[in-house]
Amino acid sequence: MPNSLIKVENLSKVFKIKSSKLFEPPKSLKAVNDVSFEIYEGETFGIIGESGSGKSTLGKAVLRLIEPTSGKVLYKDKSLLDFSPSEMKAIRKEIQVVFQDPYSSLDPRKTVGYLVEEPLAIHGIGNDEERKKRVKELFELVGLNEAHAIRYPHEFSGGQRQRICIARALALNPTIIVADEPVSALDVSVQAQVINLLKDLQKKLNLTYLFISHDLSVVKYISNRIAIMYLGRIVEIGDSKSIYDNPLHPYTQTLFSAIPAESPFDQSERIALSGEIPSPINLPKGCAFASRCPKATEACKEVLPELKEIENGHKVACILFN
Repeated sequence: MPNSLIKVENLSKVFKIKSSKLFEPPKSLKAVNDVSFEIYEGETFGIIGESGSGKSTLGKAVLRLIEPTSGKVLYKDKSLLDFSPSEMKAIRKEIQVVFQDPYSSLDPRKTVGYLVEEPLAIHGIGNDEERKKRVKELFELVGLNEAHAIRYPHEFSGGQRQRICIARALALNPTIIVADEPVSALDVSVQAQVINLLKDLQKKLNLTYLFISHDLSVVKYISNRIAIMYLGRIVEIGDSKSIYDNPLHPYTQTLFSAIPAESPFDQSERIALSGEIPSPINLPKGCAFASRCPKATEACKEVLPELKEIENGHKVACILFN
């Protein structure tokens, strides 16, 4: 078993929503609700879910870009939530992030060479000549050339900008990269190039990824293990092959039925859902998917199922298996 790099225990993030009515107390929106998982050294751990499922909030809470409401985030068995700002600054050299929109991630007033060099300057790594040399190495590593360094972000395509963001994330030789929807803003052909780049870099640099996406095919291609999120909770988790070959939770089955068929002769039926999506401000007592689930019973509305291991690390939170 590889070493555990990140361990998340019962992590929750609650946002306070101000009421539009005078004197009415703020309401609590549970964006991440009692989530636990581990990420092992050298793997890609994928998180899948619909928009609003809490996956991006979870990634930001793991990074402490937003402060969790409760729970633990352990990095190499050390609690990130106990670190002071100066201690977190040191840790950020080892945990980097690539965001969804490469254009808004880059300061349009600075050259891309400056932007890739900036993390080195902030952390006091090397002199001016050494940092320039490192920038050149990073550009070559992500498939760009040294001449690109003097250009500005608007002079590049979306795929090139994302390569620049990846280069910046690699500048400090991180151990783990949180990739939050890194290809969703790109054309399909460019998506494939960036995903293949990430896989190549993982092999060369022994990187670990937390890969967040709503694109089921992309996550299947790049991930070793996968977690499925629904309204702030993980409903299924396991290795990629087990999840795709044998999805257990009705929500997972519904998601996978929506994947476009690879062959025109594939007659697989899509699972149609009905019913209302519960509000994260007023979550039901039992399973949050019960109002839409075609297999729901009355017990599903009353009992909140826990993640239960079915076989070889494949876990599901469903009353049908509890």
